[in-house]
Amino acid sequence: MYPENWRPPIGTGKDAAHPGTKNWRFRVPANRTISFNDGRLGPCKFDCLKDFGDFLVWRKDGVPAYELAVVVDDAAMRITEVVRGEDLLISTARQLLVYEALQLAPPAFYHTPLMIDSEGRRLAKRNLSLCLRELRETGHVPSQLRKSEDWEYGLN
Repeated sequence: MYPENWRPPIGTGKDAAHPGTKNWRFRVPANRTISFNDGRLGPCKFDCLKDFGDFLVWRKDGVPAYELAVVVDDAAMRITEVVRGEDLLISTARQLLVYEALQLAPPAFYHTPLMIDSEGRRLAKRNLSLCLRELRETGHVPSQLRKSEDWEYGLN
């Protein structure tokens, strides 16, 4: 993020003159908050400039960035509910701005707690964490996992 006074005026700057050579960002309106009701967390509210600021929507290599891609994809598939990890809560706020700008109806959101290891790190492929497939291959079944003491993440 960068200070608001560093933002170029709308329609100016190198990006406006050479759109294929720069990343494109969604300009967050000043004094804008976004509120939504999460299916698990309840009411959520973000001060857009303070909490995340302008965000990438189109990469200079010609590929849409995550926030734009998921909104367009979910709208095209008529997705009505999105369930994902709570680490993506702030992305939901960004995506709601994109839904609004594109005049699309957003889905309902439910953010699950993250499963973490004994050191408090989230279970993730990039960390080579144990995965559900490995648990199944070692004879564990979902009902056992849900009843175990280790399953204390609000998912039981």
